[in-house]
Amino acid sequence: MGHSPFGHTGEVALAPYFPDRGWHHAAQSVRTFEVLEDLNLTWEVRDGIRAHTWRIEPPPATQEALCVRYADRIAYLTHDALDAVRAGALSFDSFPVAVRQRFGEPGRRWIGEMITAVIDESMNADSVRMDSVTLGLMHELRDFMFENVYMSDRQHLHQSAAIVVIRALVDHLLTHPDELPAAFRETDSDLTTQVVDYVAGMTDRFAEATYERLVGPSPLMPLETP
Repeated sequence: MGHSPFGHTGEVALAPYFPDRGWHHAAQSVRTFEVLEDLNLTWEVRDGIRAHTWRIEPPPATQEALCVRYADRIAYLTHDALDAVRAGALSFDSFPVAVRQRFGEPGRRWIGEMITAVIDESMNADSVRMDSVTLGLMHELRDFMFENVYMSDRQHLHQSAAIVVIRALVDHLLTHPDELPAAFRETDSDLTTQVVDYVAGMTDRFAEATYERLVGPSPLMPLETP
């Protein structure tokens, strides 16, 4: 719910509008369910949403939310790795040797190995956790993915264009607040927060289409596979 258009790139794009605290999708998720569409969720559920990502401290307070935290990292690492292989950006031999030896080929087996590691260690520790060896390899895989996929030169070009689109939408609406949908003007928040609430809730396609309608041709180009 809290992700802006173009995923985590949106956090970089929106952070300058909130210099004191930045902008993070998990906090926006909580805001969505507390302010924009109040669902009267329990504190435990809201805490799990707040800390579902590993960047957030303190960690979630419940075992259920810790399950979600592991599931989040397992899901995005395994699926992103497989997508990179399918796109031709990586091959199986590209991944660190220790990762390949522990998890096998990217895909379903990776997911199973990581989930099993959490289950086995949690049964032994009576708390949701992953054994230190497997967790270390998962951290190594994450670092590898950031260096070779998430922060690659090709991806950087796409991210830079996405930031241009998001910031142009925010800046346009800040100077033309009458174009902001009425539902987002009904809160007691300041104009910047209202505008960002609206832009952050857009899908990639809607953000790009809105940019083309308000500004001009989109700077975004399809990510071509080699």
